[in-house]
Amino acid sequence: MRIGKVIGRVTLHPLYDTLVGGRFLLVEVQDRFSLSGGKRKTGEVLVAYDHLGAGEGDTIALSESREACMPFYPEKRVPIDAYNAAILDAVVVEHELK
Repeated sequence: MRIGKVIGRVTLHPLYDTLVGGRFLLVEVQDRFSLSGGKRKTGEVLVAYDHLGAGEGDTIALSESREACMPFYPEKRVPIDAYNAAILDAVVVEHELK
């Protein structure tokens, strides 16, 4: 699981039948430096399916690959590679090892 920040939405038509009720978000993957308030960006952007209602600027937890499809299995077959598993309220990052 990785953490990302929502930077936009993706619109498509027609929608895949098993994905009705959700939407696709553009998410910039965050590393520990950007999560702690640094200016560094990873440059990695991906498209994630969202049914939780995350908006632009929200920080979310992403599941990827086969795990992204698990919330729908076995009832539905879905063509997704990233899934919004949670909307995060806060992330605390400590740079020093104890």
